Amino acid sequence: MSASPPLSSAATSAGSVDSVPAPPRGSLLIVFLTVFIDLLGFGIVLPVMPRQAEPYLNALGLSPIGIGATIGILFSVFSLMQFIFSPLWGRLSDRVGRRPMLLLSLLGSVVFYALYGFAVTFPADRATLALTLMLLSRVGAGIAGASVGTAAAVIADCTTPENRARGMALIGIAFGAGFTLGPLIAYFGLALFQQQPWGVGALASLLSFVALLIAIFVFKETRRPGARSAKEFPTMSRTAAVLAMPQVGVLVLIYFLAIFAFANFEATLARLTESAFKMANDDNFLVFAFIGLMLMIAGGLYRPLAKRLPETRLLAAGIALMILGLGGVGLVAWAVHAGPPGNGWPLERFFYLASALAVAGFAFVNPSVSALISKSADPDRQGEVLGVNQSFASLGRILGPFVGSMLFAMNPSHTLPYVAAVAVLTGVALLMPRLGRAASTR
Repeated sequence: MSASPPLSSAATSAGSVDSVPAPPRGSLLIVFLTVFIDLLGFGIVLPVMPRQAEPYLNALGLSPIGIGATIGILFSVFSLMQFIFSPLWGRLSDRVGRRPMLLLSLLGSVVFYALYGFAVTFPADRATLALTLMLLSRVGAGIAGASVGTAAAVIADCTTPENRARGMALIGIAFGAGFTLGPLIAYFGLALFQQQPWGVGALASLLSFVALLIAIFVFKETRRPGARSAKEFPTMSRTAAVLAMPQVGVLVLIYFLAIFAFANFEATLARLTESAFKMANDDNFLVFAFIGLMLMIAGGLYRPLAKRLPETRLLAAGIALMILGLGGVGLVAWAVHAGPPGNGWPLERFFYLASALAVAGFAFVNPSVSALISKSADPDRQGEVLGVNQSFASLGRILGPFVGSMLFAMNPSHTLPYVAAVAVLTGVALLMPRLGRAASTR
């Protein structure tokens, strides 16, 4: 029996990575579309799901705490499925190829967003069935959306180490585009389908179907011919082995903590704008769209910077921007609570500035970590290693909203989520020296 290849052999395989011929442009386009559609569907459903679930929960006679807990489950189960299935998606893509896994992901989005649209058509007297189908749709959409690590592996397949960070920035741009357009589509979709609650789910499913058709006819396999096939499925020992790779464990921890801190902001954003600036639901759609737009712009700025600066410096800059931005949001919350009335407009402008800084910082962190991890991993195990990273990112998206929501209610000033986020990011800054030099020097 031959020994299995080591998880990390970047040094020995660098030549093979550099010599990979440029893939068809369609490969990166499909990666962009896959992540974009994933976040687009999430952004479409996110603003309306609580309002669509609440009538069913009221029909069951649940208390306000029970209603809030159930809605929280509907949100968090999506990220929980990504936490569980991201390593499996990545490992399978190392074994059977990237193309079948991404096609399966898009097909799952088609089915489960359609199921969500079907679930909300039931009358209130069938609340149990409706909520069960809503939960099933969220579970399925989370499993389908666990392919972000596989999408990152496609980019690793398609780029040399020198261009890896620029390629990974495409995922951040796709996140921003989906997060921008999703709420806007939901905003106009609600107006278009006022009497038909299935409209939002139908829109998300239809867009996923369009992306699936494009992938079927355009996307070609990017996994290198002759690459070693993964023979083992993800286990705790395999995950531990990934985390034990040089620098990878620290990078995964940094990414988890950054996601956790940013999720404190995301989960409390709508509540903060309501309490601080009395924004209505329609205004919050536009706030979320602004956040997505900033992700797109910052991702676009990152790509030329990545040609001139090492990923470690860009990562450090991203952490610093997140600290400044989230600290500024906390100052806005404190000033609204402590200051005299009548300062709403200047504080609102400062809120947008602080939010833009935080979002720009996060847009720098995401591709920097993915690129550094990819450079540290064996080329034949990109899917597995990047899948583990995305799994821990999903864990941050599970814990961050829960902690942030709890902290938001603990103090009348609503500053605690942002204080906690800044404290966590300060800890991340203290971890940065452990990275040492970047995987490749420029």
